[in-house]
Amino acid sequence: MTQQRSQAGKSQAGKRRMRSAGITLGLTALVAASLTGCSNDEDQPDYAAICVDPQTQERTDDGNCKDDREYHGSGAGFFWFYMATRGNAFVPPIGGRYNTAAGSYTTAGLRGAAGGAATIKRGGLDTKGGNIGTITRGGFGKAGKGGSGG
Repeated sequence: MTQQRSQAGKSQAGKRRMRSAGITLGLTALVAASLTGCSNDEDQPDYAAICVDPQTQERTDDGNCKDDREYHGSGAGFFWFYMATRGNAFVPPIGGRYNTAAGSYTTAGLRGAAGGAATIKRGGLDTKGGNIGTITRGGFGKAGKGGSGG
């Protein structure tokens, strides 16, 4: 009788291990599927900002824009220049000139896609320039129009 209990115990342990492995595999597949999910336009920022020198109208390294100061036509330094992400605007490379008609130096009047408050991503655009519709995402090397705000 002790031998039967021992074998029954082994059989139960084997079933538990198999069930545990099945759950682990199922969870792994679920997590993998969520990581490769499609982006959603609602997750995309409405505006992306590049750091610029308004005096020379050239793009500069994002690290030069240390705060959210806005340029109002005077003053020296580096400021964020906001461009709509859904407008297919061209982002210049670092050192390149930007089109002042393609955006704004201030966040006043910027509206979100749904008409509410705009979401803004400051920095992080390709330093070599290109279409603003391609904003580099963090994480797994994905590229899309999204990013984090603020």
